[in-house]
Amino acid sequence: MRSLAQLWSKTFGHGVHPDELKRATSGLAIERMPFVNEYVLPLAQHTGAPSKPLVLPGDRVTRGQMIAAPDGFVSTALHAPVTGEVESIELRPHPNGHKSPAIVIRTDPFSSQRVAGEPADGAALSAGEFEERVQGGGIVGLGGAAFPSHVKLRVPDGKRVHFVILNGCECEPYLTCDHRVMVERPREVVRGLRLIMNRVGAERGYIGIEENKPDAIELLRSAAEDDETIAVVPLAVKYPQGAEKMLIDAIFHREVPSGKLPLDLEIVVQNVGTAAALVDLLESGKPLIERVVTVVGTGVKRPANMLVPLGTPIQAVLDHCGGLSDDTKQVILGGPMMGLAQKRLDVPVMKGTSGILAFTKSVQMVEEDPCIRCGRCLEACPIFLNPSRLSLLARREHVDDLEAHNVLDCCECASCSFVCPSNIPLVQLMRVGKAMVRQQKDRR
Repeated sequence: MRSLAQLWSKTFGHGVHPDELKRATSGLAIERMPFVNEYVLPLAQHTGAPSKPLVLPGDRVTRGQMIAAPDGFVSTALHAPVTGEVESIELRPHPNGHKSPAIVIRTDPFSSQRVAGEPADGAALSAGEFEERVQGGGIVGLGGAAFPSHVKLRVPDGKRVHFVILNGCECEPYLTCDHRVMVERPREVVRGLRLIMNRVGAERGYIGIEENKPDAIELLRSAAEDDETIAVVPLAVKYPQGAEKMLIDAIFHREVPSGKLPLDLEIVVQNVGTAAALVDLLESGKPLIERVVTVVGTGVKRPANMLVPLGTPIQAVLDHCGGLSDDTKQVILGGPMMGLAQKRLDVPVMKGTSGILAFTKSVQMVEEDPCIRCGRCLEACPIFLNPSRLSLLARREHVDDLEAHNVLDCCECASCSFVCPSNIPLVQLMRVGKAMVRQQKDRR
């Protein structure tokens, strides 16, 4: 039963309460993953257009060197996670289940693997220079979506930003990588928030953290105690508390209108890990070449929070954590609610890889029963959609009706599927419906 304090905690409407399952790694300090012999860097590992290669097979590259450039505004750069030689540029397995163009680097075993970066004064950079620096540093949202950060930091003419929110909720079960970043790097997180606030001209900054992370709340409050413009906001433990629209609703009790963005409410939202990565980029010149990944699950012999170079095969990370138990049935990249189950273990860690979860029980295909009109999916949906109706429209390919009933607002959090007693694959059908609407729009 929830306490009286929890009942009055800041939160959003609807949502679900899956088991948190974070104890195995929430107290484990971040470890550095040892370098491996080969790294595979997919060109498509962020939202938007894939990066364009700047290197050729046989080229020597140094750790932190840009090896692929942005290909458009909604795109970002890619950097070498190690010093070594470009072995090839070829199709390699991607975590999305397809093969994708990737740069393969063979590690130089005799290199010191130092990053020779150039620091910059963020306050002294012009808006254009700052945007170019962030895009060229390969910085993306580290909460999972991997959306290029410079896009959010550009305030269009005629717009302004009053508030910046850092997302420290980490509402997915099992994952603790953001938690550990907040606990181990609180001052960098706060400096990153100030940097973002100064860049977009915001008056106030907020760090939203679920109440199951009291140590992070305390440390960040201490780190920001000399700044009255920054507030750490404890939030109720509920999924998907960390989604942008839910986070804004919880803190400000304001709704982002259908088809609009947080910027339309004069708000910018970034992840706590992204804020720390911005500080690394500007204070030491280190681009995004590694990230913290939670490795956990019933199939993992030694749970851990690992700082992993991008491009590391997930098999190597699992081996470093003692390997998988013999009865492991499923490996998921990301969290159990929105993550992707993998069919092979030679796929690499990417910018959006927040977790490697291994389970001895896989999600079995169960028989789907007819919808009983119980309304649980309506009560769970944080966007206040009707997943039952939308899934039916998707099956019947009623594209105009799907658009009219706002299927594009679905954040694919899977809360509807989580509560459905008839085992209807609601979130998968919503994804299909969204794809049909987008295809129709492209043909117009």
